[in-house]
Amino acid sequence: MNHQAITAILFLSVVALTIYITVRASRTTSGTSDFYAGGRSFSPVQNGLAIGGDYMSAASFLGISGMIALNGYDGFLYSIGFLVAWLVALLLVAEMLRNSGRFTMADQLAYRMKQRPVRTAAATSTVVVSIFYLLAQMVGAGSLVALLLGVDADNTAVKNIVIFGVGALMIFYVTIGGMKGTTWVQIVKAVLLMAGSALIVVLVLAKFDFNLSDLLGAASSNSGKEGFLDPGLKFGADLTSKLDFVSLGLALVLGTAGLPHILVRFYTVPTARDARKSVLWAIGLIGVFYLFTLVLGFGAAALLDTGKLINPATSPRPSSPKRSAEAWIPPAARCSWP
Repeated sequence: MNHQAITAILFLSVVALTIYITVRASRTTSGTSDFYAGGRSFSPVQNGLAIGGDYMSAASFLGISGMIALNGYDGFLYSIGFLVAWLVALLLVAEMLRNSGRFTMADQLAYRMKQRPVRTAAATSTVVVSIFYLLAQMVGAGSLVALLLGVDADNTAVKNIVIFGVGALMIFYVTIGGMKGTTWVQIVKAVLLMAGSALIVVLVLAKFDFNLSDLLGAASSNSGKEGFLDPGLKFGADLTSKLDFVSLGLALVLGTAGLPHILVRFYTVPTARDARKSVLWAIGLIGVFYLFTLVLGFGAAALLDTGKLINPATSPRPSSPKRSAEAWIPPAARCSWP
């Protein structure tokens, strides 16, 4: 059995497991409280794992690792920003939302203000934002699943079918399982992601005899970039990049406090104290995960040709001499990244 078949079997096994969990959870769902808040019956540990599963998406696992592999120290700033954001959620959001006793942010705002204008604004913004957000999410998830299943990248029709299938599966999880189903699915996701990441981290460190200094040295040397381990490769070189860094910091730290799929998690625990505890569990889990991305990112920089990460179409033949990642960027594109 080749690796593609093993990957497909593992992927379909996880899908079958999550569908089974969703169907089981739907049998215990009755009423609005169960559907929207899981009956407010989850423990802080369970809710912390679910928050971690919600938060540790492909953007964290692949995106931040890729940023570190390409930008070194500055790429790790994304991990730091995402983690610090949870202090805002812990101190300013979690307890207050749980004390409100509502189900959604629209309920919370409507409770304080006029119902009709608030709900109209919330519904409109939710639909508009979700359309653009889900388009990117579904295309990204569909492309990833197509890669796992070995679907030809040039076969647009088949890729579209995969993207549609992923979207339909997500709709199934939410509409059938409600909050109970999606919470248990996120718990499974968090456990699998942490276990998989830990395994890859051990394998990468074993390549360098568990010597982090050797790993960083190899990453710096293989990257072909001067100052790869120092600040300033992506941010701080000029005024624009400094403003980019300030903007990034504000977005990372404050943006997490407004993520709807995170905010709704604070309604699933019995008390406000449990909401705070669940955030603490999430901070611990996510903190360990972002330490994993540090090893994964620098491991990718040390072991892979990062030129292929930027522009696979122009990556060299196996016999070509090694060149730096910058050399594989087309001349017209050699400018500051947005």
